[in-house]
Amino acid sequence: MPSPTARFALHPAFTVGQVHPRLFGSFVEHLGRCVYTGIHEPGHPEADAAGLRQDVLALVRELGVTAIRYPGGNFVSNFRWEDSVGPVADRPRRLDLAWRTTEPNAFGLSEFMAFLKKLGPDAEPMLALNLGTRGVAEALELLEYANHPAGSALAERRIGHGDKEPFGVRMWCLGNELDGPWQTGHKTAAEYGRLAAETARAMRQYDPELTLVACGSSNQGMPTFGAWEAEVLTETYDLVDHISLHAYYEEKDGDRDSFLASAADMDSFIENVVATCDHVGAKLKSDKRIQLSFDEWNVWYQHRFHEQIEAEPLDWPEAPRLLEDHYTVTDAVVFGSLLITLLRHADRVTAACLAQLVNVIAPIMTEPGGPAWRQTTFFPFAQASRHGRGEVLDVRADSPTYRTKKYGEVPLLHTTAVRDPESGAVTVFAVNRSQSETLPLRVALDAGLALTRIEEHSVLSDADPDARNTLEDPERVTPHPGEGAALGADGLTAELEPLSWTMIRLA
Repeated sequence: MPSPTARFALHPAFTVGQVHPRLFGSFVEHLGRCVYTGIHEPGHPEADAAGLRQDVLALVRELGVTAIRYPGGNFVSNFRWEDSVGPVADRPRRLDLAWRTTEPNAFGLSEFMAFLKKLGPDAEPMLALNLGTRGVAEALELLEYANHPAGSALAERRIGHGDKEPFGVRMWCLGNELDGPWQTGHKTAAEYGRLAAETARAMRQYDPELTLVACGSSNQGMPTFGAWEAEVLTETYDLVDHISLHAYYEEKDGDRDSFLASAADMDSFIENVVATCDHVGAKLKSDKRIQLSFDEWNVWYQHRFHEQIEAEPLDWPEAPRLLEDHYTVTDAVVFGSLLITLLRHADRVTAACLAQLVNVIAPIMTEPGGPAWRQTTFFPFAQASRHGRGEVLDVRADSPTYRTKKYGEVPLLHTTAVRDPESGAVTVFAVNRSQSETLPLRVALDAGLALTRIEEHSVLSDADPDARNTLEDPERVTPHPGEGAALGADGLTAELEPLSWTMIRLA
């Protein structure tokens, strides 16, 4: 039986891998109010001359996102990139089949790139290509428009539109969720693999150094999961750098114990995709390693969306309120646990996108004409992005367990640690999945780490596990200083509050 105290040891020689900055990416899709009245709201008191909300920009900077995937998502599989460039007054209004809404194209590629520029140097674009209803030719046209300096028809068109300098997009997604029957232009693995290979091959004729992402399964529960990855990678292995993973989690039927253990599913998903990638590589006798782009992940209450649509079917509205989940403390603890899983697999997960950035299942909410505020999930992401850079240490914890209906026996402690190679500082991120009990934690620290003090001890928890931040009470839930942590000859000791996300920074 495991001890009632959770324990692990940290040693500078035992590491998982370096955290890639793209692990802290996000996602902006033309869905609901993510763009319109989220990022972009001309006439708002906080809007700049381009219509970008300065209050939102400040929160996105604080959140610390890096690569931002755009413009979808399901939206991209019916998207014509040409509609989103040039004078706004000349852009056509289009029907978006994915979400049954009307897209005005008032915010497009140029506006998105301007948004990234205002976020700062750490924000980079991750553009998704429409391989649902379009193909190789259109992908090459967008690549030329975006990246060619001057002297070609499409580069000169961009310059004529007011963007003299090329956008320099390095990372491209070859379609979105094309294994899914819901996707416009849904394809079999053979159909998609061939199209993805031809698109990648053509794009590399222009620039061999692009970073390309092939579509993996939309989730681990897809009937074609595994077989899809194997067939797609057999076609594309030497042409792409990443394969994508998407996963969303929600509490169902009141089973909070299983919900709190959602990262067990994410963990197995990652390991199963890694195994498939390496199996294909072995068959092809390749020494190349395909990386993973977990470019959609979050807590998402999908049943609420379906209930909303069933009650009031969409009739082509513009920027309706869709997927606006309001997150609780419990959701934030699960969210933090998912972040821990991504960090624990930093050797293979080298890109990840929190879906989405504003209003739509997002860490940031806005009110049209009104304020912007942080959801509970904002805090674990901001802390991990700021303090989770460096080298992930190999953490193998001995923890008490509890039984779940969905995942069987699961550890109460979910944790990782990241070391800054320059300063030597170590940050421990930990989740206590117990809904009622404090979890004692003991961490043995190798002398080579030379850690002498606790720099910060921050906890996100609440007496009400369903507490949330709202328009009326935007600061109901915030992290608070932890109590009782100590650093001594025997290492670090702490008491993890019930149902909590904890960050302890050691210097």
